[in-house]
Amino acid sequence: MAVTRLKRKDRRNKTFAKLDVKNLKLATNIELGSRSKQSTTDQLAKNNAVLDALTRA
Repeated sequence: MAVTRLKRKDRRNKTFAKLDVKNLKLATNIELGSRSKQSTTDQLAKNNAVLDALTRA
């Protein structure tokens, strides 16, 4: 039985599907704990604080 090669589009879809699965696994396995807690000195936390202050004013 001969091995059939995937066309370029199908090869691309295959690799992108693998990457999607990998990214989903990485995104959903966030563990609760001290390592996952957001730091108060983080730039994202500072931006959120500024936005909160602007929406209240």
